[in-house]
Amino acid sequence: MLGEPVDSFPRLAPEVERGAVRRITVVGEEILRRRCREVTEFGTPELSTLIDDMFTTNAAANGAGLAANQIGVDLRVFMWDMPDDWGVRHVGHIINPVLDEVPTEQRELVEESEGCLSVPGPYRMVSRLDRTVVRGQTKDGNPLVIEGRGYFARCLQHETDHLNGHLYLDRLAQRERKSALREMEEAKEATFARRAARAKELGVSPGPR
Repeated sequence: MLGEPVDSFPRLAPEVERGAVRRITVVGEEILRRRCREVTEFGTPELSTLIDDMFTTNAAANGAGLAANQIGVDLRVFMWDMPDDWGVRHVGHIINPVLDEVPTEQRELVEESEGCLSVPGPYRMVSRLDRTVVRGQTKDGNPLVIEGRGYFARCLQHETDHLNGHLYLDRLAQRERKSALREMEEAKEATFARRAARAKELGVSPGPR
């Protein structure tokens, strides 16, 4: 199954209204540094609640996407809600994602600014493939194939990295990585405050920090 286009979509995804804000993990926490477990049970209330909470947490943090380990859950799940380079909005989730291998002759790397909700504050230039295909399942266990280009492709790669225990910081030179971490320490309180204000604007509890 491919992602399906629709004529219109609400400003807030339906999941946002059903879910609750959870605490976002921050670089240095162990769960961000290990490969997440495969999901083996589909169609459960627990899985639906997890995805709803991820959408709500992402919306409150004004993010583009969120992986399950970013809210402390050790499962291979991520979601996204973001526009691409051409103004097309992409909304969805995927479970047990696997990125297609791109042949060397078809690889086109693009360096663009990238941030992370688990590294609150800093953005840095990171090289990613300009096109990617990810395969996995929906929360009901149905097969799912998503193709992304441009910044949406970057998001799909970024979130898959999370589920493998990697952060965008790992793609930086040591000096840049240290600089980003210093900037994070200086910016994180203001970032947390903006997230709380955004949650209030959405009418949801800001959740723990």
